[in-house]
Amino acid sequence: MDKKIVFSGIQPTGNIHLGNYLGAIKNWVDMQDKYKNIFCIVNSHAITIKQDPNILKEQTINLACMLLACGISPKKSSLFIQSNIDEHPALAWILDCNIQMGDMSRMTQFKDKSSKNPRNINVGLFNYPALMAADILLYQVDLVPTGSDQKQHIELARNVAIKFNKDYGKCFKVPEPLILQEGARVMGLDNPKVKMSKSIKSPNHAIFLLDSNDEIKRKIKKATTDSNSNIVFDESRVGLYNLLGIYETLSAKSRIQIESEFEGKGYGEFKNTLIDVLIEVLSPFREEYKRLQDNKDYVLNILNDGVESVRPLAKSTYDKAKELVGLL
Repeated sequence: MDKKIVFSGIQPTGNIHLGNYLGAIKNWVDMQDKYKNIFCIVNSHAITIKQDPNILKEQTINLACMLLACGISPKKSSLFIQSNIDEHPALAWILDCNIQMGDMSRMTQFKDKSSKNPRNINVGLFNYPALMAADILLYQVDLVPTGSDQKQHIELARNVAIKFNKDYGKCFKVPEPLILQEGARVMGLDNPKVKMSKSIKSPNHAIFLLDSNDEIKRKIKKATTDSNSNIVFDESRVGLYNLLGIYETLSAKSRIQIESEFEGKGYGEFKNTLIDVLIEVLSPFREEYKRLQDNKDYVLNILNDGVESVRPLAKSTYDKAKELVGLL
């Protein structure tokens, strides 16, 4: 029985932090044996915000190195760069012509990003959900891993696929969302009421996958907790709950086991244990990342192989959509 096709995309902007890893990349690595995975570095999405071209190119390759270092395997999955396949923007134009302005204007991420960048509300920023839909629909995807913040975009892709198939004839598989585990939502260490983010520049906000052991130790030591002393999973104690969630995911222990482990112990001992686990998990990523950085040709060959493995499907889907709408 053929494996279901899963598509995941990630932008090459900023450094990858613990929230990115636990919320997405770890899941991608873990599901490689279960699904046929297509992983795309969506660099075209990145330019909706003005980028330094040289930095964008560098960050694109750096992200490929990091994904491979974290466990994305070219033997199990296809990894490629979005801009290397021209069918992405080509299909996005066809979808643009089949999405109503009202549907696009309701996208909450456009409202959020435009409010943060009021001087850069460009057409691409408004239209990028159509490109995201094209990313997915090109590959006849069965499932799209998603968190709560991306569900609206998956719904748009589903709706445009259904409408297109009805108006022109069968072309696209209608994808289903693959909801990621709730325990993977990581909040800021300094402010556990906001999601961990690349864009927040506070020195103690996030743990990045390339942080040194000393940086990890410092950030966890300074992480917000509270004035209580018992270590239990209590959602109202947001700082401790966030740290416990990180430990739960990395240690693969149950909540009962964790509460028993730290019964009668203080925050100092818990934080030291969390530091040890973080260093144990992240140190191999740093080492493999450095090795890959020293072997860029190897990484570029993997990305080229990824393009060749998915291009035929992308071309087949686009050619059919093009024919159905009457383009020569």
